[in-house]
Amino acid sequence: MLSDIERDEIEEALKHYPDKRAGTIDALLLLQRHRGWISDESLLDIAQFLDMTREDVDGVATFYNLIFRRPVGRHVLFMCDSISCWIMGYERVRQQLTSRYGVDMGQTTNDGRLTILPIACLGHCERAPAIMMDGDVYGNVTPDKIECIVEKYK
Repeated sequence: MLSDIERDEIEEALKHYPDKRAGTIDALLLLQRHRGWISDESLLDIAQFLDMTREDVDGVATFYNLIFRRPVGRHVLFMCDSISCWIMGYERVRQQLTSRYGVDMGQTTNDGRLTILPIACLGHCERAPAIMMDGDVYGNVTPDKIECIVEKYK
């Protein structure tokens, strides 16, 4: 069930759309900000609020890669795996990142601090390889720079 705060925030966001179903992504992101991720229960809450089916909301949630359908760490690092990033050193950065933090892509560290996820493109090709950490984009990432970047996010 949506809290009063969640309901109010979603209603405010929906004012920008002629049809409330058009605000599905906004509703998902707002609820995720409060709950950390979108559970099956959260999908149902949003579906009922937007007069949609759970399946329709799930279709949006699973298509949009910034919606987390399972728990994630306190910080989420997206690693761009586009062709530009591959050419410019993605694999070396990925190896450093996964060995340093002891997790593979799609996993969360044991302390719940960091989740590492692939993303198709960050639109930062001129500065490949690129990562995004909690919404902050970093380019020209090297194995030597990765720990310095991640350590900013405790």
